[in-house]
Amino acid sequence: MSTNAPIRWGIIGPGKIAQTFADGVAHSRTGKLVAIASRNPEKPGLGDNFPGARIVDGYEALLIDKEIDAIYIATPHTGHAEWAIKAIRAGKHVLVEKPIALSAYDAEAIYYEAKKAGVFAGEAFMYRVHPQTAKLVELVKSGVIGEIRIIRSSFGFNMGTVKPEHRLFANDTAGGGILDVGGYPVSMARLIAGAVEGKPFLDPEKVSGVAHLGQTGVDEWASAVLKFPNEIIAEVSCSIMANQDNTLRIIGSDGRLEVKDFWFACGHKGGIGKIELIKGAETQTIEVKEDGWLYSFEVDAAGEAIRAGRPEFAYPGIGWADSIGNLRVLDQWRASVGLEYEVEKATRRTTNIAGAAVTKGNSIPKRSIPGIAKPASIVTLGFEFFPNFAAASLTLDAFYEAGGNVFDSAYVYGGGKTESIFGDWHTSRNVPREEIVLIGKGAHSPLCYPDMIGKQLDQSLNRLKTDYVDIYFMHRDNTAVPVGEFVDAMDAEVKAGRIRGIFGGSNWTRARFDEAIAYAEKNGKAAPAALSNNFSLAEMLDPIWAGCVAASDDEWKAWLNAKHIPNFAWSSQGRGFFTDRAGRDKRNEEELVRVWYSDRNFGRRDRAIELAQKLGRNPIHIALAYVVAQPFPVIPLIGPRTIAELEDSLSALDIKLTPEQVKWLEG
Repeated sequence: MSTNAPIRWGIIGPGKIAQTFADGVAHSRTGKLVAIASRNPEKPGLGDNFPGARIVDGYEALLIDKEIDAIYIATPHTGHAEWAIKAIRAGKHVLVEKPIALSAYDAEAIYYEAKKAGVFAGEAFMYRVHPQTAKLVELVKSGVIGEIRIIRSSFGFNMGTVKPEHRLFANDTAGGGILDVGGYPVSMARLIAGAVEGKPFLDPEKVSGVAHLGQTGVDEWASAVLKFPNEIIAEVSCSIMANQDNTLRIIGSDGRLEVKDFWFACGHKGGIGKIELIKGAETQTIEVKEDGWLYSFEVDAAGEAIRAGRPEFAYPGIGWADSIGNLRVLDQWRASVGLEYEVEKATRRTTNIAGAAVTKGNSIPKRSIPGIAKPASIVTLGFEFFPNFAAASLTLDAFYEAGGNVFDSAYVYGGGKTESIFGDWHTSRNVPREEIVLIGKGAHSPLCYPDMIGKQLDQSLNRLKTDYVDIYFMHRDNTAVPVGEFVDAMDAEVKAGRIRGIFGGSNWTRARFDEAIAYAEKNGKAAPAALSNNFSLAEMLDPIWAGCVAASDDEWKAWLNAKHIPNFAWSSQGRGFFTDRAGRDKRNEEELVRVWYSDRNFGRRDRAIELAQKLGRNPIHIALAYVVAQPFPVIPLIGPRTIAELEDSLSALDIKLTPEQVKWLEG
């Protein structure tokens, strides 16, 4: 793009904030407002609010408009992620009104789409690019008030009465103070805490929040305490039903800085901003005079990034990692007070993040698994770590849309939350049950007894919203119990039709598995036919958790090759051993050192790095390709927490290692 050409802006959502942004464009150096997208283009007076701009009918029309370079998204909160992603996929740069999304998980998805598309994406915290904010950061870094200890900040106003139809009170539009204005004091606190460390921002290590949830189910006033790793404490609050003093206070060992309405800086149309420096009984007013319009700085900061080919705001603007971290704090704040919007639940969130129906893809290869009638994807998705349905559904949707159909669940994961999330997911998406290969696990220690299998499976199937699993694993073994009793219990579930494929053990030894097979054959029972042990290019030296069993050494490989028992391998990529987190001189992560560090494993890591460099890939891709390339059936379990991590793992599936390369990697 020419460094002189104006950035041609379009706006989706012609509300009050859009009008304010349009003022910013009109008074900017880099921008020109070209078009406004409205679902009601005939609304009287609409054009008067955006002089000189075309009014286009519908949001989609703006996405295909060739005269538009960048789109400002000013819909209600619930439309931010959907329209940001649609605009990015249409090749447009995007600036999204805060919050950029309802959660950090959604924000990560937006920025990942922007990274793939090579476009600018930003969250519209206008104060962050104003000169007053830069001056404030400069004062903090100068040490003028000594060591920073406490930050206090609020953004609160009083709507007077509850107005259920207003977006601020509507649960359906993710109203309330935390998402609407709570991000301002949180983002400022993180900015200041980071400035102390010479960093763009700092994430708190602890967040504790409280709130009053009103009759419409949104937070009407709320507060939170943030504790940062450098011992700074931040107290933040927000409200839509209580006027607050809205003053930022940065308290140090030698004094404090105070700024009234810090997000308003020098005013909408410019003026003089004031930073009060207070030391004892003395107060010094530091004035920041600025004629520029408040929102013009945001327009120009985005425009300069677009012209320079940068994907995000320059500091002290809010970059991608900063934006995600800010929402992560808001997520924790909301979790503290039990605030989950109806639109985040399965009954309402029935489409993918871009607002489309979830449909089956075919890019992930399939394989035949002995004992399973339906084709199965060559990798299995584990999703143990997500806090709620909205977060998990992003990865579940993406995996299924890529062609994945094998899902790993367990009775103990998340106290049952994982199973419930999966049940909600496949029913809300109307995914045909016959297309899914569903793994269930039970009888985890300390309740590893035969009678627990049926009892726990009752609850699991209820949560999973199905009447059977395709594969069942005992999650641990209890060698104090005769193996035949476990075989009998699982055989009973096969006969009852609640296991309609194969069963076996997770973290079982070869001797115990062979004993179980022999018992089944002797007594006319269904025999164990599946395993779920650790298997990776790096051999597990010490159990990660009590009772864990690895199947990566030479004796295990010979057994697996002889038996052809499918192994659904957990930690198949070595839990970080093939990333930059590990290294011969890196010993700060206890688990990595204890579990994986050996000369033999480092030799394998060295060869994975060498091969990755030759193929233009990463060592972790080689580690996954190694598992898939085994001559016996190994189905790796992957546990991505974001769509980016999922797609990164799936990118390894096009690496086809030869038997000679597999042997070379092993050394």
